[in-house]
Amino acid sequence: MARGVAGAQAGASKQPTGTTPQAAGPEAGRGEAVGPLERGLDVLRVMADSAEAVRPGDLVRATGLARSAVDRIAATLVHLGYLRAEGRDLVLAPRLMEFGNAYLDASGLSRALRPSLERLTRPLDESVSAIVLDGCDARIVGTAVPPGRVIPLGFRVGDLLPSERCAAGAVLATGWDPSTHEAWRARRAVDPLDAGFPAVPTRPTAPRPERTEADFASWTTAAAANGWALDDQLVAPGLVALAVPVRDPDGRPVCAISVLAHTSRHSADDLRAHALTEMDRAAQDIADALYGTAHPLPAAPPPAAPAYADAKPELGPSFLQALARGLAVLTALGGRRGGLTLAEAAEAAGLSYQSARRNLLTLSELSYVEQHGRRFLPGPRVLELGYARLSTLTLADIARPHLADLVSRVRESASLAVLDGAEVRYVARVATGQITSARITPGTRLPAYATSMGRVLLAGLPRAEWPERIRSLRPQALTPHTLTSPEALTAAFAQAADDGFALVEQELEAGLRSLAVPVRDRSGRAVAALNVAMHAGPESPEHTRDTMLSALSACAARVEADLALASAHAPVETG
Repeated sequence: MARGVAGAQAGASKQPTGTTPQAAGPEAGRGEAVGPLERGLDVLRVMADSAEAVRPGDLVRATGLARSAVDRIAATLVHLGYLRAEGRDLVLAPRLMEFGNAYLDASGLSRALRPSLERLTRPLDESVSAIVLDGCDARIVGTAVPPGRVIPLGFRVGDLLPSERCAAGAVLATGWDPSTHEAWRARRAVDPLDAGFPAVPTRPTAPRPERTEADFASWTTAAAANGWALDDQLVAPGLVALAVPVRDPDGRPVCAISVLAHTSRHSADDLRAHALTEMDRAAQDIADALYGTAHPLPAAPPPAAPAYADAKPELGPSFLQALARGLAVLTALGGRRGGLTLAEAAEAAGLSYQSARRNLLTLSELSYVEQHGRRFLPGPRVLELGYARLSTLTLADIARPHLADLVSRVRESASLAVLDGAEVRYVARVATGQITSARITPGTRLPAYATSMGRVLLAGLPRAEWPERIRSLRPQALTPHTLTSPEALTAAFAQAADDGFALVEQELEAGLRSLAVPVRDRSGRAVAALNVAMHAGPESPEHTRDTMLSALSACAARVEADLALASAHAPVETG
């Protein structure tokens, strides 16, 4: 792998703010920055930093923008799917993870890190993280937790930590240049209490700058000499951490692997004795995955549909083309490991060369994009755009707003369930206020064989497993209509598999009809089912199918699209 790409993978050689892309030419400068793009990113940062839903008025106060500008930005971001409007409130939408995914894809980090991090949790039985340099601080870019741990420690992908308060920061600081040191001093002067780092406790009092400087210099020197760094309750009381570097072929630290433990389990010295050997081995495996000849840089990007679609004719002046184009360029850069040239980025985003150039200039100045040779890659800073919050979404969280939209369209209750042994377990539900609405809540379990959601989930299993699965279900006649014989159930599963949906008429309860479709993950596996349930009134089951199936399938497709984004680099909790 080329050395420039290696730097981008870890964010270790970030361009200083104000550096222009080489392809833009020496005459390019701040005057060419795309204002709507910069303002749109400001809005997204405010949204990402808020723990609650945000109203346009809040954005006006936080950004200093005019209300008319905020309204246009919000309308554009909602139309693009990065924000969602809930009444007067705005909330982050899973599609916003596109930017963080673009960084993880283009850098190759996730592919290199994930297997090693997951392997490392087994012998250590502790949470581990991968951390890169983002400006002068440490950004989490990968995590893994021990299997079966009820309350795992650790941070989220996207969290930012002060370098002087984490072992990974000391390891990465061994490769700092003078400009990074100056940026670090300036950051500490502006934020001595670390209030700008939501992932760590705020300091009760500001430390003396000279003391912090001396302590961090000593810590960094020791990390360089030892090849590791220990954090004894600096990042948070009661937590200890050990970090080791992942080095590029020239020996520079481009990433740090960190293990975090509670002091009730390990002291700092105990953690080093327990974990150092395994961590050094994992760091070498990651370096081999990043730089080994078995993973050469692809020669050409794969064909891709343009990312940009002009909605100006549909939305009129409320749609900000410049914002949409800039975000399309940022997303397009994730189309290939190693990044894209300017011409490739323009083609992938569906923009002119000059438009792509102007947007890359703005994104580079804001440190969201890094240039290495002729190629541009998203930088780790894009993870600040809501990735940490969105990466913790469960399947129920992802599905709930889509269920609400479905219910508003079809005027019937909608639910999401997963297969749990012989039963389906409800994980999300939006009910109507109708008198016939079933009283079902998340956590409710029902026999899979007699429900539409159970049918589509069982139909998604390999057909060779159906006979044994039917025997284990032990079906009973819950109503006169319930299918119980192996032959009838096998035929029902086959019909659901062929049709892509299941319609169950009064088999679970007299008077209850339900229609379900599967929800599939990135591999095409049915991980959940989505249904609408209603009173079996005078309309025929076929009428329900004809009037409801299209909306139900469209809802499932929207859930699948969000699930694919959320699970691109880490599993999503489905239960």
